[in-house]
Amino acid sequence: MSTDAGVIDLLGMLAYGELLAFDRMAADARLAPDLGRQARLAEMAAWEMANYRRLANRLTALGADPEEAMLPFVTALRTYHDNTEPGDWLEALTKAYVGEGISDDFFREVAQVLPEGVLAAPDRALVLDVLHDDGYADFAAGEIRAAIAADPKVANRLSMWARRLTGEALSQAQLVAQERSPLTALVLAGMSGGESVDVLFRRLTTAHTARMTAVGLNN
Repeated sequence: MSTDAGVIDLLGMLAYGELLAFDRMAADARLAPDLGRQARLAEMAAWEMANYRRLANRLTALGADPEEAMLPFVTALRTYHDNTEPGDWLEALTKAYVGEGISDDFFREVAQVLPEGVLAAPDRALVLDVLHDDGYADFAAGEIRAAIAADPKVANRLSMWARRLTGEALSQAQLVAQERSPLTALVLAGMSGGESVDVLFRRLTTAHTARMTAVGLNN
């Protein structure tokens, strides 16, 4: 099993995630309560599409077909989004804050722990560069905190929604780990001796807990 196949899987999964995030954020922008917020989410959607193009170009440079690289992840990612369709603006923001946060944590950890030679420097830099910057999370977090301050009962509703998002995200991630052996092998290449993918998921859960606490939501 080649390392190259694992790298193609990693970039393909990230590329499809960006493409699907563009589509979902553009739709969620219509839930915004005013034009300013609608424009802000639309700008985020545009950023996702720009990132998708960079990843697709890199896959092509590596000799892979971007569509073929993304196809193995279509079912899992679409299932996650179809099962977590937001009903209003705050649910859309919480989904962006929680879902994109978990995704970013995963790709960041994989990119940082893989040794040189397993993940080439240009690919490592690309993965880290396309992750969402602090302004993205800060916007969503600010909106969530303001909503809770205005109506504390909102915290319970959004906490339940976030738990649903987390469960669905981890469930689909585990399915991908089981079905995509090149990607799993790549992730394991960066784990210290004796660790497993389960350890990675526990670290993702810990980071998620801190993220929830930061905006006043309960786990």
